[in-house]
Amino acid sequence: MRVSHQRPGDFGHALLVVPLALIAFVTVVDILAPPEVHLGPFLVAAPALTASFAGPRATGIVGAIAVLAQVVVAMVRTSLTDLNHTFQITALILISVIVTFFAHLREVHERELLQLRTVAETAQQVVLRPLPERLGPLRIASLYLAAEAEAQIGGDLYAATRTARGTRLIIGDVRGKGLDAVGDAALVLGAFRAAGHQEGDLPGLVAYLERAATPDWDHADVLSSGTAAPGESFVTAAVLDVPDDEPSLRLVSCGHPPPLLLRDRRVLTLDVAHPAPPLGLAGLVESRVTAEEFAFEPGDLVLLCTDGVLEARDEAGRFYPLVERLAGFPCTGPQDLLDRLRSDLLAHAVGGFLGDDAAMVAIQRLT
Repeated sequence: MRVSHQRPGDFGHALLVVPLALIAFVTVVDILAPPEVHLGPFLVAAPALTASFAGPRATGIVGAIAVLAQVVVAMVRTSLTDLNHTFQITALILISVIVTFFAHLREVHERELLQLRTVAETAQQVVLRPLPERLGPLRIASLYLAAEAEAQIGGDLYAATRTARGTRLIIGDVRGKGLDAVGDAALVLGAFRAAGHQEGDLPGLVAYLERAATPDWDHADVLSSGTAAPGESFVTAAVLDVPDDEPSLRLVSCGHPPPLLLRDRRVLTLDVAHPAPPLGLAGLVESRVTAEEFAFEPGDLVLLCTDGVLEARDEAGRFYPLVERLAGFPCTGPQDLLDRLRSDLLAHAVGGFLGDDAAMVAIQRLT
């Protein structure tokens, strides 16, 4: 899972030709213009334009070149003591200093934002370990797509572990964004990795995850600390148990989008009859966790995803039609499915950017 960043200053060297060409053009035209025509004020545009994409050093240099150009114009046309040119040079110096200072402030702000996002992404990369390509009779592929650079990183999660009888998987989405969401995701994933291969049945595992996702606080702590109240932090999740020796899977859905099963170019939605509440809300809602069984035959593909996939919108505001698109994918395996889905999803999203992080896991039974 890798996300690259490119700051506006990275384009500075290529774009500097624009303000420099502007300075050269204005200088030549101003020298050749009639005495009553003065184009010197247009030189102000050069440092102002540079400040919009470059750092303070480049902005200051362009400003100095613009001032030098104005001095050359003054010496050629009249003299440096000419009152009109004196005011133009003074105003140009003042504006160049101001825009250079604002370029410095912008660069500091961009550096802080980049550092914060890098920390968040590093934390999430530690949380979201790559899934193995093969677990027992299953082939697995996973994919994480970060939202656009301006969006905060989210709390999408997935993991897989082996048991004595098969494979267990989880995919989930923490309510909220930022480092708090990544921390909540780490709690759930830590609990899953610790107990996923130990709990005897799926409802017992979900109960363990529920305890991990439920904050340990009382009402007084909430009021004094100012943190979110109980019920404001939760995790939607789908937890699966895939036995090695049975063509089936067991599923507990905790308020998460249902898995999709691909079989013979058909897409089946694995809707559970009795969904459990999201992790962290069981104490507020009376419910009984039950695992429901679905056929999962050799050759079948199951897709798990977070709502960042379903909520991707095109220019007309339409959501991504996941089921319809999957039916048209001639996929040969989990990785091929995710590769096609990634390309199609980004082509659907406005500008190729998602509004929310998206996680996907594809599973295929081989035998």
